[in-house]
Amino acid sequence: MTALGDRLDQIKAEGRSALIGYLPVGYPSVEGSVRAMTAMVEAGVDIVEVGLPYSDPVMDGETIQLAAEAALATGTRVADVFTAVKAVTDAGAPAVVMSYFNPILQYGPDRFADELLAAGGSGVILPDITPDSGAGWAEVAATRDIDTVHLVALTTTPERMHLTCQASSGFVYAAALMGVTGERASIGEGVDALVERAREAGAPRVCVGLGVKTAAHAAQVASYADGVIVGSALVRCLADHPDDLDAGIAALRAKTEELAAGVRGHV
Repeated sequence: MTALGDRLDQIKAEGRSALIGYLPVGYPSVEGSVRAMTAMVEAGVDIVEVGLPYSDPVMDGETIQLAAEAALATGTRVADVFTAVKAVTDAGAPAVVMSYFNPILQYGPDRFADELLAAGGSGVILPDITPDSGAGWAEVAATRDIDTVHLVALTTTPERMHLTCQASSGFVYAAALMGVTGERASIGEGVDALVERAREAGAPRVCVGLGVKTAAHAAQVASYADGVIVGSALVRCLADHPDDLDAGIAALRAKTEELAAGVRGHV
């Protein structure tokens, strides 16, 4: 079992849900993103999703798209993700990479997996491939004990649900809403049932993302999921302070503490 699975099981034994925070490497700079990810861990994030910026982010909403574009414009490269992963694990949290598959394919799946392991990473979340169209990634990951996280949605058929949950390790990512990432006024209906469907289909653990932005949202999702995934609301903290990284990180710490209170039942 990886550090990711171990941490999720440990948190479940504590009687709560995990807080999983996403930030893209390279935004506003590689050094700045590393500082921000470390600050999230210090403020209460249990697991960090390290985003690998990509030029065609079909799942991402405006906030994350703009951050990814800015990161690419400043020269962020695939190798920078491993710098961030090491910083996160050094800070005491498991790190998983959130990436579309094309950058991994171009970098070389074996090379990517080896460098991820060397940096202390636990797994990869792949939003744009299914278990039966992974171009050999599953075999690469399995030989190195790297978790591969696939996504399920409200529209996932029973057959695809079973296939996806059986093929995923670490956890299954349950998309709370249809569409792209982004902050929402409320969590979509039926997400608790989606989590239960995934568990019945064999998901080792189920974490929910898309739309979570407040402590109340986090508490709601934490009542039925193994993990609460937050992205856009955290990236927004940095985006709202484009010329003052210290202020952005201060806002990020405050938002993380708010969300952490939610998953810990302190709201």
